[in-house]
Amino acid sequence: MQRKAYAAGVAALLAALLAGCTGSSGGGGTTDNSNPGEPDTATQAAEPGKYAALPEPCGAVDQKLLDELLPGIAQLPDEAQREKAYAGEAAVTFDTDRKAGCRWKVESAQATNHLRVEFERVVSYDSAVSDDSEAERLFARLLAEADLAEPEAGESGSASTGGGDEGDEGGEGGEDAGGNEGAKSPKSSPSSGSSSGASPSSSSSGLPSRVLEDLGDEAYLDDELSSSGSTAKQRTVTVAFRTSNVIVTVEYAEQSAMVGVVPNSKEMQDRARKLASGLSGSLSG
Repeated sequence: MQRKAYAAGVAALLAALLAGCTGSSGGGGTTDNSNPGEPDTATQAAEPGKYAALPEPCGAVDQKLLDELLPGIAQLPDEAQREKAYAGEAAVTFDTDRKAGCRWKVESAQATNHLRVEFERVVSYDSAVSDDSEAERLFARLLAEADLAEPEAGESGSASTGGGDEGDEGGEGGEDAGGNEGAKSPKSSPSSGSSSGASPSSSSSGLPSRVLEDLGDEAYLDDELSSSGSTAKQRTVTVAFRTSNVIVTVEYAEQSAMVGVVPNSKEMQDRARKLASGLSGSLSG
């Protein structure tokens, strides 16, 4: 009889405990399915980026395009020197699957040309943030640094000042040098009260810096004309774009060897954009 009474008491206790656990689910209570060891859709990890590896940057630019970008490279007299110039110099990096780059430099009687190509594969360390979202955030910072970020909602269109001087090569609203119609956000030109000469960080003597709409998921072009010392003029054209979780940067610079000669904006932008388009096609998932 004692054993039966004990069993009945245990059964009653278990029934009371179960009633207490299930009774709180109503009346505004919450049902929490995130017990340890059980899947929780609310904390599901974000999707990884499309790209898990990067191209080898020094081999990503073919010789024919290097001939266009680096005038004088094919005319280098020493064969070993010429081969070294074509090969480029790989950037030092700790993980070539995350970041890789290459540089080229060629001097000729007319100018000195520099070329830099960089690939960066963005990986998010936050399980709630996807690689693509993190790459998008980093690219937005690059746009801001280039002074090409889109204005916030409600702000006046301060990013547009008419697309540069009317006498500039090309202009906003038509088709630009690379066939991109309706380019957005031209970089501000010097005020009408400034001198006619180019200021150190101005693109007023050439095509404007702008957001590009025909390259990757998002892209921009930055054209800067600066002076080294008092005479030599150097133009640097940067084309950067993002495709999924990879950011690609092309930096193309030319410093004229002749006093008073300014590197051609349209020509340099055409070359840099052509290279960027080719690099976009070299990415593999």
